[in-house]
Order: sequence, then C-alpha cells, then structure tokens
Amino acid sequence: MIFIRSTLFALLVTLLTIPFGILVSIAMLGSLRLRYAIIAVWRHGFMALCRGVLGIRYQVIGRENMPATPSVILSKHQSAWETVGLQDIFPPLVFVLKKELLRIPFFGWGLSAMKMISIDRTERREALRQVAEQGCDRLQDGYWVVVFPEGTRVAPGERGRYKPGGAHLAAQAGVPVVPVAHNAGEVWSRNAFLKSPGLITVSIGPPIDTANLSELQVGKAAENWIEAEMRRISPHRYPDAAAD
Repeated sequence: MIFIRSTLFALLVTLLTIPFGILVSIAMLGSLRLRYAIIAVWRHGFMALCRGVLGIRYQVIGRENMPATPSVILSKHQSAWETVGLQDIFPPLVFVLKKELLRIPFFGWGLSAMKMISIDRTERREALRQVAEQGCDRLQDGYWVVVFPEGTRVAPGERGRYKPGGAHLAAQAGVPVVPVAHNAGEVWSRNAFLKSPGLITVSIGPPIDTANLSELQVGKAAENWIEAEMRRISPHRYPDAAAD
C-alpha cells in the first residue's frame, strides 16, 4: 500500500508541478505578489496530496512564539516535506538554497520566480555575503527567511555541523532568530521514494534576540534549543537521552 500511495503521489505531484512551473515562469512578467499567489495554489494542492494520498498530516506547537514581523528561521532539515510545509506556516517566505536546485525543470523555475536566495556552497565567503545582502533585502520587503543551518538533510537522530550564515544574517538585519524543530524525516526519509502515513510535529521555539548577543552565541542558542527539542519530539531516536 505504501508503494502504491507513493507512486500515485509522485505521479500527481509531477502533473501538478509542470503546469504551475510554466505558469509561474510566464508570471515573471508580472509582480512578485502574483507569483506568490500562483505558488500558494500549488502549495495547497501539494499539501492536499500529502494528506489525501500519503496520509501525512502535521501539527504545530509554539505558534505563539512567532514574532509579529518576519524574522530569520533556523530549521532542522530532514526531508523535502519542510520545503513546502514551512511555507504553510510562515507565509510569505524565501529559502536559502543551493543554486543547483534552480536547474530542475519546472520546480526550479518556480524557485527562481520566487526570488529564493541561491548560493554556491563551494564559495563559503561569497555565500555568506550573499545570504546577508539578499536576506536583508527580503526581510525588508516583508519575507521570512528560512535557513537550514546544517546545510543539508540530516536523518532523524543525527546531527550535522551548524553553520553561521543564519545567525550572521539575523545580526546584520537586526531581527530575531526563530528556531524550529520537526520530525518530518520519520515519515519522509531523505532521498526516499517511499513515504509513510503519519503525523509530523513542527515545534517553534521562543525567538532569540540578536541585539545583545554575538553571532556565535545566537547560533549556539538556536542549535541548543533545536537539538533539545528534537530529543523531546523524537525520543526514540536518542537512546542516550533516555539514559541520562
């Protein structure tokens, strides 16, 4: 059943994405607001397929922690789900992503149209500059900026090296950092074709004020909160925590 559901989902998402990729590319001639409206319709369709075909739903803990104005989100990255799911929770937003994603037909066209912050990860200093410069512009225009500080998808129970780009951006822009933990990888594994039905928990932490902290302190505070929260929402992935 999981194979049938996953196959049907892949087919339907492809059929959904192709026309919207073309449509949003044409909308490049119009306003950014129009492009976001088009992507919002695609997103609702994608999330409906997650619920109806895959049986994947989500719940949000800590909505009250969301600042009133757009800020920098530092989020755990386990699957492709959160690249769409977070758009449902923090609209409108842009992601910091590797530029290679822009080359994907139809899907990449949509990313380009939405003014995502694309970086070359092999040029670390230039990437940091781009994140700060473009990120400040997006924040001033009223967009949340999502950064995956580990830089790549990390399997449930594992921990990557947290990078400073998100904390640096928040400090430069003078906005809070909002840490986000989730367990999407429990139902949608990294690079996996098969997806399992289940409930994803997205937990939003208290905003971290960047005014009186160094960038290193901001990044470490976000990392500590995210990793501690991961142990709370996915305790079975951290047997060492149960033994403490």
